Amino acid sequence: MDFNLTEERQMLQDTLRRFLAETDAQDSAVLWAELAELGIIGALFSEEDGGFGGSGFDLSVVFEEIGRAGASVPLLETGVLAGGLIAALGGEGDKTRLEDVIAGTQQLAFAHGEPLARYDLSHVGTTAKSTPDGYVLNGHKSVVMNGGRADTLIVSARTAGGVSDTDGISLFFVEASAVQRRSYQTISGADAAEIYLSDVNLPENALLGPIGGSFDAIETQVARATAALCAEAVGAMESAKGMTIEYLQTRQQFGRPIGKFQALQHRMADVLVEIEQARSATINICGHLTADRALRERHVSAAKNLIGRVGRLVAEECIQMHGGIGMTGEYALAGFAKRMTMIDHQWGDTDHHLERFIALSRG
Repeated sequence: MDFNLTEERQMLQDTLRRFLAETDAQDSAVLWAELAELGIIGALFSEEDGGFGGSGFDLSVVFEEIGRAGASVPLLETGVLAGGLIAALGGEGDKTRLEDVIAGTQQLAFAHGEPLARYDLSHVGTTAKSTPDGYVLNGHKSVVMNGGRADTLIVSARTAGGVSDTDGISLFFVEASAVQRRSYQTISGADAAEIYLSDVNLPENALLGPIGGSFDAIETQVARATAALCAEAVGAMESAKGMTIEYLQTRQQFGRPIGKFQALQHRMADVLVEIEQARSATINICGHLTADRALRERHVSAAKNLIGRVGRLVAEECIQMHGGIGMTGEYALAGFAKRMTMIDHQWGDTDHHLERFIALSRG
């Protein structure tokens, strides 16, 4: 198998890496606009949806660079999750929204998680009742990433079935002004929000996709989001590794760099091997995003479990080899460690995906 990037993806990687290294944009809105102008958002969508990429390997190129730079932008929430659902389920009228997304003039969020759902994608307690004019939504969505800044939310709600049934889940376009939002920051500094829906009236055309039949599309987009998170984690690991190697080559003790000590060389070698395993797992998941459901989801859980374990090891080892400065909030390494920790908990942590992989393997 050829693991080299195509010429187009190599250009995308070089362009994005150079831009993120040189930009001085501190405001996330400014950075978002500059990424849109550079065409990066378009790399998340296929040509028929107005983009120029959209495959698993396109996601990995973009998100590894985002992770390497430690950039905080809602590419995952707007492009992969909410935008991906519109691309997968939307009609021609719905897909016109993607033009604004790719142009960077509209941000989206996928409001799906709920307080009691843990990582169960089928757990939806929010209700959508049909009325003569459309639908009325009631419920509470929890830890909605980019939920405090999004212009439009894609909200999952139950139109039939029990609270954990896969059947009966529908998706709706909800303008942010129609809901109550409580915004906050995660430990890695990203935007999140609690979303409260209280008798939110929606017209019939707010429905996205089939009534009661959106679970498969949700699971597919979460698989793509998991692949993107794995790539972002690899980028963050690479930066943490680079900072640590530089520190070991610079910090002097007993008249020589501490990187000369064999014990630290062995620990750094373990980190390098584990990062290569994480990269291989990310390539594997990206190559199986279009496989049948059973095979794809096994690779999703296998990769997410490994990324979580390796991310924790890299963060802990790099901080320890840095000594006290590795713990300081002002030092960039702490930011990468926080992001790797946050990634472990998005869409299922190591324990969840280990159990899920075992269950999927049993068939």
